[in-house]
Amino acid sequence: MITDLLVLIWVVFGVQIAWFGFAAADLTLRGSLNEVAINYATISVLIIAAWMLALGAYGSRGYRVVGTGFQEYRLVADATIRLFGLVALVAFLFKIDFARGYILIAFPLGLLVLAASRWMWRQWLNVQRLNERFSSRVILVGSLESVSHLQQELARQPEAGYLVVAVCVPNGSEQGLLGDTNIPISVDLDSLQIAMDESAADTVIVTSSDELPPQRIRELSWSLEPGRQHLVMAPSLTDIGGPRIHTRPVSGLPLIHVETPRYEGRKLFAKRSFDVISSVGLVILLSPFLLIIAVGVRLSTPGPVLFRQERIGINGEPFHMLKFRSMVTDAEALLVGLKSKERQEGNAVMFKMKDDPRVTSIGRFLRRYSLDELPQLFNVLGGTMSLVGPRPPLEGEVSQYETHVHRRFLVKPGITGLWQVSGRSNLSWEDTVRLDLYYVENWSITGDLIILWRTAKAVVARDGAY
Repeated sequence: MITDLLVLIWVVFGVQIAWFGFAAADLTLRGSLNEVAINYATISVLIIAAWMLALGAYGSRGYRVVGTGFQEYRLVADATIRLFGLVALVAFLFKIDFARGYILIAFPLGLLVLAASRWMWRQWLNVQRLNERFSSRVILVGSLESVSHLQQELARQPEAGYLVVAVCVPNGSEQGLLGDTNIPISVDLDSLQIAMDESAADTVIVTSSDELPPQRIRELSWSLEPGRQHLVMAPSLTDIGGPRIHTRPVSGLPLIHVETPRYEGRKLFAKRSFDVISSVGLVILLSPFLLIIAVGVRLSTPGPVLFRQERIGINGEPFHMLKFRSMVTDAEALLVGLKSKERQEGNAVMFKMKDDPRVTSIGRFLRRYSLDELPQLFNVLGGTMSLVGPRPPLEGEVSQYETHVHRRFLVKPGITGLWQVSGRSNLSWEDTVRLDLYYVENWSITGDLIILWRTAKAVVARDGAY
């Protein structure tokens, strides 16, 4: 809250000084109050106060949203945009002569700096949570299989702020430790409150279990200390994005509605429009670099500048993907020999090799910074690819797919995607599929923007790029 206040003071008064200078500047109200003049410093104070109230009213600092996911940024943006609309409406109704530049600069700049400030706090909080601080201390209750799965998923994302300290398997037969962790297993649900006190737990997460009828779960919720201890229900659904989930209480039952993913309509039109506008802008902006790279590839080794390779795209249709050539011209013929020597360093389906002998000297540089992928902007313009989506596989890889993996073809393949910004070539095949399918099920324009931002960071870090 203090940081938000400092940001808004810096932005609003900074814009006021930049627009009007240090001299006093007044605005007037026309109509019946045409003799009234108000100093802009007063207006700046009122805007800052209203902005702070809006950020608080929208719950943008709530502990349930701070630290992970998109919701925090979405709430900050909603509060800012609605306040901007309210200011515009008040100015119109009361005929207030605002300096338009003052308002049109202050709100977008304030939103940008607020988001940057929240991101910086998030990095600090993530480090703290990796060290098991500022996290909910959780006891999992359910069957052994369900608590094991949920513990693994929560451990995979510690920045979410759920630290599992114990598990309870009602009427189970096993005690000791959970798997290869140091998390103790209990089988006595009646002593759960004692276990919470001993482990300083403040949250109980109930997963699927035949041993927990509705009445028993209700009694469990009654036993928790109001305001300090919390109950969370974890259904068997996995990899579902927040915007697809809606809760609706019916006859005291908390029904969870999960929207099925849609691949048509205005969302698809918006994605295509975003792809076309962005790719045209990027081609124009990067045209000097594209020309320099093309000349470098052509002069460095014999062969064409571009490498065309058949890949599988949306609905399983083949297309030719473009890349700057980063290998020798007979690279495809040499691939069989490399595989036979078992020098594969990717995963169970995709072939990757850190020191691939087929890569040219300039190709190694291009791959290090992912510059060889830039011609795919023309694939995006042609409609066979998108800026963000699952990577287009080779036909030989598709033949190894399990049935559920074919859901990757429900959307266009992308230049970048969720798995590329989550580990790139260092990921296992199972993690690659999980991330690609999560994107297919939950994609949005906001998510695409965040993936593109994370792509820039991943390219600079160069981790997993070979």
